[in-house]
Amino acid sequence: MTQTSTIQTPSTGSSSLGASDATASGRRADQLADRLEQGARALAAFAASLTDAQWKTRCMPDGRTVGVIVHHVAFVYPIEIQIAQTIAGGKPLTGLTMDDVHALNAKHAVDNAAVTKEEALEALRTNSAAAADAIRALSDEQLALAAPASLYSDAPVTCQFVLEDHAVRHSYHHLARLRRAVQS
Repeated sequence: MTQTSTIQTPSTGSSSLGASDATASGRRADQLADRLEQGARALAAFAASLTDAQWKTRCMPDGRTVGVIVHHVAFVYPIEIQIAQTIAGGKPLTGLTMDDVHALNAKHAVDNAAVTKEEALEALRTNSAAAADAIRALSDEQLALAAPASLYSDAPVTCQFVLEDHAVRHSYHHLARLRRAVQS
């Protein structure tokens, strides 16, 4: 998928910031990565249990299907990690707004309307593991760094806040939404 110039998807294989081995990782980073992995596993277990009809259930208010939303969580992990790494590097996040995020989500929904459960689950496994590895590579000092972020009206936010508000929370947020959608 072609990304906008504002949001670049990094390689899922490595992090440009942080320690090169896990022993340099701070305890907070390990806890954040563990929480991300727990959420991704819960979302994957829920998604794996769905019938074909449930997979295709439309969720309000945007009309994306359950399957598209599961894939969306996987798809945005690398982007969310890149944003956090920008802040961890002491650099401001510029030019990214919620309007950009909504546009990316809408494009993703169109481009992935026919995503299969197997494709989404594989992307979720792969991208959540890469995201957790990237988080574990961050030091406590990097997690505590704050920089202005356009996504938050240029408020100075920490790397840890960005991770908790996006990559770590994302699967939990959508899992609750998807459970409600298939129970309706």
